Amino acid sequence: MQKENQLSRGLSGRHIRFMALGSAIGTGLFYGSAAAIEKAGPAVLLAYLIGGAAVFMVMRALGEMAVHHPVAGSFSQYASHYMGPLAGFLTGWNYVFEMLIVCLADVTAFGFYMKLWFPDVDQWIWVLGIVCFIGALNLCHVKIFGEMEFWLSIVKVTAIIAMIIGGVVIMMYGFGQQTEHPIGISNLWEFGGFMPNGIEGVIASLAIVMFAFGGIEVIGITASEAKDPEKTIPKAINAVPFRILLFYVLTIFILMCIFPWQQIGHNGSPFVQIFSNLGINSAANILNLVVITAAISAINSDIFGAGRMMYGMAQEGQAPKSFMKLTRNGVPWMTVLVMSVVLLLGVVLNYLIPEQIFVLIASIATFATVWVWLMILLSQVAMRRKMSADEVKTLKFPVPLWPVAPALTIVFMAFVIAILGYFESTRMALVVGMVWVAILTVGYYVGIKPRMSQK
Repeated sequence: MQKENQLSRGLSGRHIRFMALGSAIGTGLFYGSAAAIEKAGPAVLLAYLIGGAAVFMVMRALGEMAVHHPVAGSFSQYASHYMGPLAGFLTGWNYVFEMLIVCLADVTAFGFYMKLWFPDVDQWIWVLGIVCFIGALNLCHVKIFGEMEFWLSIVKVTAIIAMIIGGVVIMMYGFGQQTEHPIGISNLWEFGGFMPNGIEGVIASLAIVMFAFGGIEVIGITASEAKDPEKTIPKAINAVPFRILLFYVLTIFILMCIFPWQQIGHNGSPFVQIFSNLGINSAANILNLVVITAAISAINSDIFGAGRMMYGMAQEGQAPKSFMKLTRNGVPWMTVLVMSVVLLLGVVLNYLIPEQIFVLIASIATFATVWVWLMILLSQVAMRRKMSADEVKTLKFPVPLWPVAPALTIVFMAFVIAILGYFESTRMALVVGMVWVAILTVGYYVGIKPRMSQK
């Protein structure tokens, strides 16, 4: 029997690993990679390697805290406990903001993908349909949700592996003779060199690269619904970042080998575009189905993560108490409903500005994502500073290379936020992000702090 106001522990290690893959392998890889390649050229591979290493350190910091103290609000509650209620409030609501913005990017990409098959149907109609479907799915028992996410992720992971193998076969057997351009590893330096836009291009691509990894932190939130968090969380955290990094680097390497990097545009997914240009029409249709599955999977995971975060914050008095309302299956239905209603904003935006919306949304999501990662790192440092040497020895999943690696990662995350303001194309994202943080801060001091001080 499900206890009142308690989440159901129905997620296995298999569910958690694939939820993290589902959240991080989505629009950022299948659609956003084109913008990153455009900025850095083949050197975008360096950006993914550096970004992936930084994200791994974030996940290890989160893992150390999640295994030590698994709670529903995850890193929001860790920030509250170790750095103060304001830090927790800002972290939690920035994560919800991140998930909403990423979901908007994914539902928008879903509308783009459907245009391949139904070019005459308005984009916003598809967005409306997917929001309603995902909202209904998230109201199911968490085990059903986890199982659905597992199979959705299996589809896209299988497709990525097939894409890598297929790309190698194309390169080995001279399939490029049927195209107007060469195919092979030489494509990485033939068109303006490996770093055609210099180091500035690599730095500029970091904003999109970091967006691509966004969502992986959902592993920390699953801790409160994991069957055995002390075993499942470390396994997921050690496995998932490397798998994601492997998939990103290998797939983009293959993309640029079989197609000149500067011709990879924004006309749908780069994956679909490449196979269409190679004359494999059936493969283009199959890949379009895969990227649609990827978008659905990512939206699914992100709504889950944001909903559980709001539930945890409601327990702490940092969100409306109504967010704690659960179904008989232990699912926080109010948070799912709120997320779905807000996502309907995506329907309106896709109706008003269907062409410009993706880049705008992706850059804003980068700010929110990196802010959350920075707060995770700072929370872990604050936790360590409050622990005695004997307490540190009892940690079951400690951060590696402490304290040098976490310190370098903190500097890197601050650098990524700074470069958003440096480049004109992403400056608006920093402005929107800082205004959002300012609004949250005012909201905390006006609405939350007085209520908490009365307790």
